[in-house]
Amino acid sequence: MTRLTKDDLIAFEEDIAAEFNAANIRAPIHLYSGCEEHMLRVFEKVNAEDWVFCSWRSHYQCLLKGVPADVLKKEIMEGRSISLCFPEYRIFSSAIVTGVLPIALGTAWSIKYKRESNKVFCFMGEMTSETGVASEVIKYSSNHDLPIHWVIEDNSKSVCTDTREVWGMDELTYENSDNPNITYFRYETKWPHAGAGKRVQF
Repeated sequence: MTRLTKDDLIAFEEDIAAEFNAANIRAPIHLYSGCEEHMLRVFEKVNAEDWVFCSWRSHYQCLLKGVPADVLKKEIMEGRSISLCFPEYRIFSSAIVTGVLPIALGTAWSIKYKRESNKVFCFMGEMTSETGVASEVIKYSSNHDLPIHWVIEDNSKSVCTDTREVWGMDELTYENSDNPNITYFRYETKWPHAGAGKRVQF
């Protein structure tokens, strides 16, 4: 798989931000910043034959899974930033909250049933991790020892609300989990939930 650096990831998002603010992308975008080192560590464990599922914020996952930057940018420029899917690289995303979680679970169940050796990695935001769907898929996968790893990305932005304040929690459910199949990390991003910080008129 392609080995990218922190600077490579940042440069890609800066480029997409500039394109968006120039009104060259006529659809929503959701950008990453501040979590590059976390992402690089997670993808040290991801192999080419593994499956990756994520939400509407998935530029970094696509790049780290091996999707060429020019191919990825073309899809984003055509308005598919929030629903990037590259079957040939085994990576899928969805703009529907919790949308990929059951699909990722089913993929892991299939791998175990077929006695294959690959694995599933499923990314979700911290608000998604507090939903009933997340609770059920994590519980089911743990109880049935399915080959899936859950990655919870906490940027404290559930659209425009604070997850802890919404749920009245000082600590999130999986924030200090001892489940070996869960990676949780918290980061601060310089970007808003959507867009690149400017009001864009088309």
